[in-house]
Amino acid sequence: SIVSAPLAHFAKGALVKETPMPGRHHITEAILEPEARKQHRRKRKFLEFTHSSTRATMLMVAAALVAFAIENTPALPYFNALWHDVHLGFTIGSFSPEISLGHFINDFLMALFFLMVGLEIKYEMTAGELTEPRKALLPIIAAVGGAIMPALVYLAINAGGDFQNGWGVPISNDIAFCLGLLALLGKRVPLGLRAFLSTLAIADDLIAILVIAVFYTSSLDLVWLVGAFVLFAVLMVLNRKHVYDLAPYLAIGLAMWVCVLFSGVHATLAGVLLALTIPARSEVRLGRVGEWLAEKSSKVEERYDPGEPDIAQKEYLREVDKVRRVSRMTIPPVTRLDNMLYVPVYFVILPLFAFSNAAVVIVGSDPISVVTNPVALGVFFGLLVGKPLGIFLATVITVKTGLSDLPEGVRWGHIVGVSILGGVGFTMAIFVTNLAFTDLATVAVAKAAILAASIVAGIVGFLFLRQEALRAGIEEERETQEG
Repeated sequence: SIVSAPLAHFAKGALVKETPMPGRHHITEAILEPEARKQHRRKRKFLEFTHSSTRATMLMVAAALVAFAIENTPALPYFNALWHDVHLGFTIGSFSPEISLGHFINDFLMALFFLMVGLEIKYEMTAGELTEPRKALLPIIAAVGGAIMPALVYLAINAGGDFQNGWGVPISNDIAFCLGLLALLGKRVPLGLRAFLSTLAIADDLIAILVIAVFYTSSLDLVWLVGAFVLFAVLMVLNRKHVYDLAPYLAIGLAMWVCVLFSGVHATLAGVLLALTIPARSEVRLGRVGEWLAEKSSKVEERYDPGEPDIAQKEYLREVDKVRRVSRMTIPPVTRLDNMLYVPVYFVILPLFAFSNAAVVIVGSDPISVVTNPVALGVFFGLLVGKPLGIFLATVITVKTGLSDLPEGVRWGHIVGVSILGGVGFTMAIFVTNLAFTDLATVAVAKAAILAASIVAGIVGFLFLRQEALRAGIEEERETQEG
């Protein structure tokens, strides 16, 4: 959101970035039956496709563009009706809750996204950058600066107005888009910059979660809230009792989500709370696994009878099943859960969220009124000016005062580029917009500003980092020639 295969996709704190697939997918084809090899190759190609941050980013952008196209056609009323008039629910006795399809996406499916964010936060606090205070201090302070400055810019533009509640919209950064754009530069950016941006984005997400919990919570229902805390305590007990099976965590987590939903606190926070209780340790002693497997492999070979059909190899299959169970127990529950969630979240849930929440209608609107709207101005300049300025100034102050140092290989030009990328606020900013405003026209204006600022920040930040990478390459080549 994180060691045998450290959360596969979360290496060094990146929720979405180019990473090798988990080792379990690299099966030597020599052991496969000839007729199974083609199917295995298809699976491997699918995994390669879905483990690309750039493809995940492009899919979200495409979903938003398709929604934008639909919303500016006569199909708009039907499109809106799909999200607001279609309801989902269940009945248990006299208890018959139901929510619209739009709320199901924003409140339930996005809770799974926040669950992944929570897993990433847990990883960073357990084994990542947040375990080393001095290294973590720089991106954390940068994230705080990147939250305060855009809020101040928004409030300055909307001072005395009716929409001051929107200050939380431009403070949020979109980790998926930023890391996706950074991945496009490949090895031309230093590893330290990736770690800096990853940790900054995680700290930024944590700030956004706290802001949602404290400032964008409706009236509280204490009965449901107490119920949520009781279930959270049960989850903590499971963790303390070293329960490694995911099933009870997910079942109780679902019940906790229902309690949070009816408590008045935004339901997606249940995902973060659940993530914090998932065990990050392996069920077995990793140092002894290799020795055990070596011993077991000889027994497996002894049990194989080449004269028997596969299904009749009972002793052999029993030994292999022991290896399977131990191998599964070796992978920490938090890693297994990440592997389960990654593809659904980044290739289904986030594109669906973008598709259902783009909501930018320009047909029939007055462009001047949109451009001069204080909410649009506050969000646009908050993201495009406030966010980069806050990140950069906080980083400069932290380094110049000696509290921390720039990561190895990272130059101030890199920090400027990453600060500009901080203005990409697509997913989280749209999410907070839905909480901050009730007026549909204001929501549409704010989302238009988010999209505009995110596009500009993404393009400018990427080009700036690309130019910085080229400049660093030229200087390195010159030093090599002089040397």
